[in-house]
Amino acid sequence: AMAEAKYRLVREVGRGSYGVVYEALATGARTKVAVKRVRCHVPENVELALQEFWALRSVRRQHENVVQLEECVLQSGRLFQPLGQRCRRSESHLRLVETCLKGRRCTDPAAASFLWFVMEFCDGGTMNEYLLARGPDARLNNSFMRQLSSAVAFLHGHHIVHRDLKADNILVSHSCGRPVVKVADFGLSKVCQGKGNVNQHRFSSACGSNFYMAPEVWEGHYTAKADIFALGVIFWAMVERITFRDGDTDKELLGTYVCQGQELIPLGEALLENPNMKLQIPLKNKKSLPDDLCKLLRDMLAFNPKERLDAFQLEVRIRQISYGRKRQRSVS
Repeated sequence: AMAEAKYRLVREVGRGSYGVVYEALATGARTKVAVKRVRCHVPENVELALQEFWALRSVRRQHENVVQLEECVLQSGRLFQPLGQRCRRSESHLRLVETCLKGRRCTDPAAASFLWFVMEFCDGGTMNEYLLARGPDARLNNSFMRQLSSAVAFLHGHHIVHRDLKADNILVSHSCGRPVVKVADFGLSKVCQGKGNVNQHRFSSACGSNFYMAPEVWEGHYTAKADIFALGVIFWAMVERITFRDGDTDKELLGTYVCQGQELIPLGEALLENPNMKLQIPLKNKKSLPDDLCKLLRDMLAFNPKERLDAFQLEVRIRQISYGRKRQRSVS
């Protein structure tokens, strides 16, 4: 089988709701790759896999903070065929494959179809694991904030809205000795057709993970600015080390929330119930965060998307803040 001949699976490194991720070796070059296998037995799985494929294919090799797709291979039974590789297979051919896959409901395991995504290997695991294994570090946080805002501005500039940003969907890789973050997991992303500003495109299907969802996503009418809210939740959680335990997996996750008694309410949901709620930033220690960073977080977490920064404004603002700079003046 082609996938076995070209790649040797070494070990399973993760298992999600719709796929299994392996560490693998590309047999020719002896380089490590990550391989994600998605079973295409129901239309919902096919939809997620193909959204990931279209998003990653449309931005290949263009940004160091977006995970790189090496190739995508379709397996049907014992047959393996690369999808739209090097030779720029026509869009119509790929659309045909998409239609065929979505039309099949497969119950026979022997005839199952799988999509194999071969991606660059990130040795640092998820950003969530990476940060929780280390002590707080303002310079590292600043670097991650810059890298992520750059990645999201790049994606939005290419009309891609991620829709599921969280520290668990961002990977860390070491290149030239410094940690580089890579936005990954494009299963819920949308490539918006048409010209114009990505922020004009409206979505209605609520998706993402509760703790990172903007207030308007809970309502079911939102734009690309929902990605900025999710990033705001990540940045705030990262700089103040705010975590919660995920009920399903019992994993400790970076994320901000509002406490009501014993209950943790996602920020977006709490803002929807009370749009005038003033977010208490910083949450933990008054001297821990400079004012310009607190203001930036508030502007990313604005209840009204029109008042929220867009990705391009965010990228500029991140470069101006004092937080995490080499010469941090002591607060007297």
